[in-house]
Amino acid sequence: MYKDIIQQKKADFESVVSHAKNEVASIRTGRANSSLVEDIQAEYMGTKMRVKELASITIPEPRMILIQPWDKQAIPAIEKAIKDSSLALNPVSDSNGIRLTLPALTEERRKEFIKLLRQKIEESKIRARQIREDILKKVQLEVKEKKAREDDLYKTKDEVQKIIDDVNSRLEELSKNKEQELMTS
Repeated sequence: MYKDIIQQKKADFESVVSHAKNEVASIRTGRANSSLVEDIQAEYMGTKMRVKELASITIPEPRMILIQPWDKQAIPAIEKAIKDSSLALNPVSDSNGIRLTLPALTEERRKEFIKLLRQKIEESKIRARQIREDILKKVQLEVKEKKAREDDLYKTKDEVQKIIDDVNSRLEELSKNKEQELMTS
């Protein structure tokens, strides 16, 4: 019985890790990466759309991102969205698209990004713990209603702890790799 509950929630644990990967990828290093801008929301034709839905994003040089909208009328909307974002980048636009040049990271900026990275990883760990608590509450309810044995609760705790340990180690590895990338770029 408890295994069914755990199995149902395994996808939630995986989504925590994949969400963390996306969040970490959006933290900029000294190198250009399309994931920095692709999920920025731009107001276009009365609708909020992500930049990747409005344009092609290429990396012509290590420190440059080139955004070429399919509709040239989207250029001002994308430019405004990038300026309003937390990236602190200054977009340069022409008739073909928008160019973003990434400045070299200062030591202070690197430390800010590492702090942000740790915050995002901690949020992911908290989310994983919330999923664990949901599972334990469901099994406790099953035990209370005599649909499961007391032993099932202890087995659930052990199995879920193994999953949490795995998720945490994957998140730590992700954090360590990104921190190393931030300090060396």
